[in-house]
Amino acid sequence: MSLRSISIMIVGVILSLNVFGQSEPTTFDNPILPGYHPDPSICRVGDDYYLINSTFLWFPGIPVYHSNDLVNWELIGHVINRPEQMDFTGLPDKLGVFAPTIRYHEGLFYVINTCVGCGMNFYVTASNPAGPWSDPVWLPEAPGIDPSLMWDDDGKCYYTGMTGVEEQKWSGQSVIYNQELDLEQKKLVGERHELTFGHANNASYSEGPHLYKINGKYLLMISEGGTGLYHSLTVHHSDSINGPYVADYINPVITHRNLGLDYPLHAIGHGDLVQTQNGEWWSVLLGKRKIDRITTLARETFLAKVEFEGQTPIFNPGYGKVLMKQTRPNLPWSPVKKEPVRDQFEGEKLGLKWCTIRTPKENFYSVKNGKLKLKLRKEVMDSLVNPSILIQRIEHHKFEAMTKMSFKTSKANEQAGLTFYRTNENHYNLLKDKNSLILIKSFKGKKTEIARIPFKSKDVYLHVEANDLEVQFSYGESPKSLKPIGEKQSLVVIADGQGNAMFNGPGIGVYATSNGLESKNQALFEWFEYDRK
Repeated sequence: MSLRSISIMIVGVILSLNVFGQSEPTTFDNPILPGYHPDPSICRVGDDYYLINSTFLWFPGIPVYHSNDLVNWELIGHVINRPEQMDFTGLPDKLGVFAPTIRYHEGLFYVINTCVGCGMNFYVTASNPAGPWSDPVWLPEAPGIDPSLMWDDDGKCYYTGMTGVEEQKWSGQSVIYNQELDLEQKKLVGERHELTFGHANNASYSEGPHLYKINGKYLLMISEGGTGLYHSLTVHHSDSINGPYVADYINPVITHRNLGLDYPLHAIGHGDLVQTQNGEWWSVLLGKRKIDRITTLARETFLAKVEFEGQTPIFNPGYGKVLMKQTRPNLPWSPVKKEPVRDQFEGEKLGLKWCTIRTPKENFYSVKNGKLKLKLRKEVMDSLVNPSILIQRIEHHKFEAMTKMSFKTSKANEQAGLTFYRTNENHYNLLKDKNSLILIKSFKGKKTEIARIPFKSKDVYLHVEANDLEVQFSYGESPKSLKPIGEKQSLVVIADGQGNAMFNGPGIGVYATSNGLESKNQALFEWFEYDRK
């Protein structure tokens, strides 16, 4: 072998090592699930990790993610994916399925949750976390919200939840309680025990409890302070599952409320703990990223290292806060297939990332021959019903989205196009009607026509480009001939507060309506693109 050949081989090996080295990074970036992913709960089964989030009125609801390394997550299904499981009709966007908990026991997965406005506390089960999940088992005797499950060493299952206090001693006072859940009778039994009102004598909105048994003692972790600036996690200890529980001296164990209004990440709280097969402890928890004190992406899922000092969990030792980049878990690097930028609507089913708002009462779309067909129905998104809307989560502060639509109508009431949605009262729509394109803003329930231009062609490209707190809508007869419609708009419209609940999050997608009249028309979408800038 010549010296030149040996040199080429050595260079090739070095390049190969570099490539593989880059494919297995030593750090990870937060958030691990960007965009609308609040109230995370996690469990491990062997080498597999499963994570769920609350979704309020989005349907299908409660996404189930799978990972082998706690960093790379793949959406594998939804807990609520059949209309008969849950009815969200008539509910405002801030209600619906609240903070869920996922647990595994003796071959069965359990998700316990609250549907506020539609039955309250329930649990469902599945042998496969991807589904199907059972119909809800309702627990009408369980007061309050945010239930969690824990199996003690004797095999008994305990329900932990929060509820209000009849005579509050301070504003926002609530109580964490537990009670045995008899899974054969499918109801709470025995005495109810009050565990804590929070870590201090002015603790507000004690909620999101999770109960663990670690090193022979019981650890109760709860959220306090509400899901805004003052959000936090506190822990409490006991030798008995029913208490008394003593607040840890270092509470809150993690919060960002002490970092000030201008710190770019706030509202840290509502967490869950998991121990890896290698003995490490990690926490998933929610937080909000801010731009100029404004949150547009809603609550997202973050990951933090936890080490125990005695019975006390120390979050990110030496830092005490959520880090945007840190050393990843000691687990085999397990990347998952990335979602393509362009959804070509292949097959006969929509991808799992697509959702609608409220429970659908009928099939209003179809996927066939690489096209998405959306029926025009009389329902409108301004009402508390299920309109013909399909959206996916917005995951970036800077992004572009575009679709090619074919739509023709001779009726003034029929419209179809692109939607940027937060609630029925706060959204943007770029719609085509009989002979024009219209950009409409709805802010705090007040609708404003931002711009209208003549447009009669059947085919149109609809485009949106977001840049932090601004968004520009555009259109064209080809992707290379896009023209702006209206001036740049403010994303305060879909931000937290501003008439929006602080619970749900924004989505981007497509929408069609016949505005109160029956219609047999439909809009056809050839593809939909979403990509970060």
